[in-house]
Amino acid sequence: MPSAAEQLAANINFGAFSKATELKRRLWFTLGVLIIYRLGTYIPLPGIDAAILADIFRQQQSGILGMFDMFAGGALGRMTIFALNVMPYISASIIMQLMTTVSPQLEQLKKEGEQGRKKINQYTRYGTVFLATIQAYGIAVGLESMTGSSGSAVIDPGPFFRITTVVTLTGGTVFLMWLGEQVTARGVGNGISLIIFAGIVAELPRALVSTLELGRTGALSTLFILFLMVMAVATIAFIVFMERAQRRIVIQYPKRQVGNKMFGGDNSHLPLKLNTAGVIPPIFASSLLLLPITLASFSASGGPEWLTTVTSLLGRGQPLYLGLYIGGIVFFAFFYTAVVFNPTDTADNLKKYGGFIPGIRPGKNTAEYLDYVLTRLTCVGAAYLALVCLLPELLISQYAVPFYFGGTSLLIVVTVTMDTVAQIHSHLLAHQYEGLIKKSRLRGRNR
Repeated sequence: MPSAAEQLAANINFGAFSKATELKRRLWFTLGVLIIYRLGTYIPLPGIDAAILADIFRQQQSGILGMFDMFAGGALGRMTIFALNVMPYISASIIMQLMTTVSPQLEQLKKEGEQGRKKINQYTRYGTVFLATIQAYGIAVGLESMTGSSGSAVIDPGPFFRITTVVTLTGGTVFLMWLGEQVTARGVGNGISLIIFAGIVAELPRALVSTLELGRTGALSTLFILFLMVMAVATIAFIVFMERAQRRIVIQYPKRQVGNKMFGGDNSHLPLKLNTAGVIPPIFASSLLLLPITLASFSASGGPEWLTTVTSLLGRGQPLYLGLYIGGIVFFAFFYTAVVFNPTDTADNLKKYGGFIPGIRPGKNTAEYLDYVLTRLTCVGAAYLALVCLLPELLISQYAVPFYFGGTSLLIVVTVTMDTVAQIHSHLLAHQYEGLIKKSRLRGRNR
């Protein structure tokens, strides 16, 4: 028998959406923010020769910078005010989450509820400004050392150019961070993820055209292009299947008698997702690689020999890059799962409300069992993320195919789309419940 929520969800239609004015307002606000973001990805940095920079970047696009340009929606390749995108904010969030596990003061703040969360968010913003300043200065120095066949990429290098670049790029990152927070509070879904999603989706048509152009010129065979499209569709289907997969642990509640009536005795399920961390591990792993790789790639031409060697090893499909990437994905899969799900707290809550897992004693044994199950699920989830992100990477490294058809981009697009649809669905459910409550009150008054 379907539950009341499932029956209500089945009745949601376009008519319900048309009446949900609050949801429409949130959707329009989100769309407006994403348009502002896309406009900013075309505003260039001052003092840059765009033609020379495009020529230089085209030569380095086959490397890992192509992936970071994908996350930035093409802003890094065009070297615009949003070239850093939200990667410094993500890096700062990683550092703060790591610090909460080792610092007693931050751990106490985390337990203080809303007030503590605001404090941690404030520290994250300070960290974002600090990291963005470092990355922006590295990019400014790297740009001054970049020269193409027609001359230097910087029109007038010097201290003034570095200062304006640092201020502009840092300000762009802070502005995007603020936009993401506004979308989270007043729009739908996670604002930071939606910004990355918008950048990837906006560049997909151009990537498709360039792939077809490679087929027209004979650089890629028609058969391989068809294989690439089929692989992309299969990858999307595989991602949807794995993201919906979950382990349901049976929770039983004992019967209790209140007066002459018997309550309880019901069974429910504790759903544990196969991939609890979602799309966070690939994004976190990529953001941590951004700073050293950006500095190495931009400075390799005028730097020492070892820097050139590191840059070549960090190219697409190279062992060092693949090892760092897969290591970061696995680490953050386990780390973020531990952050969002605490087996001890869950076991204590079950014990508090009288629930128990059949065959497992409440309390410590339940926490150990949940931790055991979650560890096995996370092992499978981390392997799935690594496979989706690295298998297309190995294939694409052998051909001049845009990274937008790789596993990481498809994973982000599919996961964020599913989360956004779930958010919209929950808003529609809330609207339906509000309508039912108002009708019941009106009927009660009429009686």
